[in-house]
Amino acid sequence: MLVQKYKDMLSGKSVIRQLSEFATARGKEIGYENVFDYSLGNPSVPVPQEFTDKMIEMLSTKAPSELHGYSPSLGITAVRETIAASLERRFGLPYRKEHIFMASGAAGALAHAFRLVTEPGDEILTFAPFFPEYNPYVNLTGAQLKIVPPNTENFQINFEAFEEMLSEKVMAILVNTPNNPSGVVYSAETLQRLADILKKKSEEYGHIIYLISDEPYREIVFEGVDAPCVSAFYDNSIMCYSFSKSLSLPGERIGYVAINPNCADAEDMVNMCGQISRGTGHNCPPSIIQLAVAEVIDMTADLSVYETNMNLLYNELTALGFTCVKPGGTFYIFPKALEEDAKVFCEKALKYDLVLVPGDSFGAPGYFRMAYCIDTEKVERSLAALRKFVTEEYPQR
Repeated sequence: MLVQKYKDMLSGKSVIRQLSEFATARGKEIGYENVFDYSLGNPSVPVPQEFTDKMIEMLSTKAPSELHGYSPSLGITAVRETIAASLERRFGLPYRKEHIFMASGAAGALAHAFRLVTEPGDEILTFAPFFPEYNPYVNLTGAQLKIVPPNTENFQINFEAFEEMLSEKVMAILVNTPNNPSGVVYSAETLQRLADILKKKSEEYGHIIYLISDEPYREIVFEGVDAPCVSAFYDNSIMCYSFSKSLSLPGERIGYVAINPNCADAEDMVNMCGQISRGTGHNCPPSIIQLAVAEVIDMTADLSVYETNMNLLYNELTALGFTCVKPGGTFYIFPKALEEDAKVFCEKALKYDLVLVPGDSFGAPGYFRMAYCIDTEKVERSLAALRKFVTEEYPQR
């Protein structure tokens, strides 16, 4: 007999994926260059040439068994050492290889982090707006994800609602900064207040409340924006990172778990990740990709196009009367729709070949997301379509 919960999920397909498929089909009709597809967060800038060069060099000079054989269960030791040294240089925390576990992107890192600190029936809190896939990521472990309502003024944390929802059942807090979908970066003030609450409540409840930080957009931060290291504020923190966005490598599925060196039982937690892998079927990300990212550990792709695109869209949206918190990073913007029902708003936009994602599944009804990881030339052409859409559909705005 098939497992019903997974069968039921077939009817709950991702809205983002559905819209992406619509854009692809529409592109076959009118040419994809004429579809202004803001649905999917797929990096649009090329991988650094240095990464490609290192891959070619390794394929030409290293033994196939080194490149294509299994890595150790925690990841290649030299790669873990390189990542730890980079984190220590950048953030001032004494990371060592014993604090690093290699994973299949941020999703794989999160899968391990959730299983490290929760049992079935425990709760994890996260803050709207949030990445919708957090629901299956958490709930299919047997733990339960609870969503703190958004602070729509600036998309920092809604602390009043958060403190009301904290209970002894909460074992972890999940944050994502820079944030998908809002593009907002949590301030040092926000992170310090969060850390102070977690310290107090951990003492009150008699158990640690862990802070899990999902950081795939860590390197996409715009000029003049301070992006503090989450782990620097709270000892019992778990960093989950992916190279997908920083190096434009989403298809390679490579990232890591970094346990704060000051976390209780930090080294045991990394070793436990190796055991969690045995139960999830995740074992050893590709050796060649581990080695390659270590060679370019402090490099990124040319991420400047995302800020260019953000400014084009933010300026146009605000000129058209949209309410919008200006992003501090990522390649997303999250304006308020021009009518209460963002689903209806986004359906109307399709008539103008504007593919926008309603904010309902992000925990923020009435808003919509635009993923502007597309060519700047296409963003510029989309502005006329956006103006026409607003003028024709909302003439009394």
